[in-house]
Amino acid sequence: MVSNRNVFPSMTDQKKGMLWIIIATFFFSLMGSFVKLGSTHFSSVELVFYRSFISLVFLFLYIVISHKEIKTPHLRKQIDRGVVGFLSLAFFFYAIAHLNLGSAMTLNYTSPIFLGFFLPFISHQKIKKSIFICTIVGFTGALLILDPHGEWQSWFAGLVGLVSGIGAALAYIHVIQLSKLNEPDWRTVFYFTLVSSIGSGLWISFTDYQKLVWNDIWILIPLGLSATIAQIAMTRAYRLGNSIVIGTLSYLAIVFSGIISLLYFNETMRIEDVLGALMIIISGAIASNISLKSRIN
Repeated sequence: MVSNRNVFPSMTDQKKGMLWIIIATFFFSLMGSFVKLGSTHFSSVELVFYRSFISLVFLFLYIVISHKEIKTPHLRKQIDRGVVGFLSLAFFFYAIAHLNLGSAMTLNYTSPIFLGFFLPFISHQKIKKSIFICTIVGFTGALLILDPHGEWQSWFAGLVGLVSGIGAALAYIHVIQLSKLNEPDWRTVFYFTLVSSIGSGLWISFTDYQKLVWNDIWILIPLGLSATIAQIAMTRAYRLGNSIVIGTLSYLAIVFSGIISLLYFNETMRIEDVLGALMIIISGAIASNISLKSRIN
């Protein structure tokens, strides 16, 4: 349930919320760039481990300093959310490693479209025609980015990126359910990073993992730090600002990623990629707005 304060915040809080979501999207884009850099040395699961474990350390220090209570009365739901989030993150990092950064970020941001499609089934309601149209438009945009006529490796990576968007939508449904149970955001993020650290740690323990060298630190520490800052900034943005405005502005991550992709990695997006991204952004923004209004009402 979205509170009235979230929907009709003061002008000052709304401006602060907008600033925080801009910060969040920028640091999410930075996180993606460090994943891209790290993918030349590490597997996607290894990067998930370092991203999660470093974030876990920062969060644990925050919990200790703030004297927060880690124990949760909803451990099963936290684990379920963590597992879904972990798999989605692994798929997302794989897509970043094998696609240009802007395309991978765009495919992951199909999550609001799938969220709008899944929520009516969760709440046992009839799906709205507008949501159904948004889903078709967004999925068509994703197909343009997938490029089924290209090499099968790129097509597979694009499909994995699309699955990461579906996983992110399912993870957010768990977050909604936990928020209704009055679980604080920081605790949900903590258990997500804990489950991701354990899951990815167990995964790489059965594989030939890359040993750390000193030169890797400048990639891994910023990876975990940027992810932590982005997570905290996003939480504050939704707490302070208008949820509908914040949800729409979150698509700035695609813009920032496209700029970084072009300027730093010299990756260009095809006309089909740009058109697909626009279709996903527009349909996703509309779907998220409809979903939020439905939750308000």
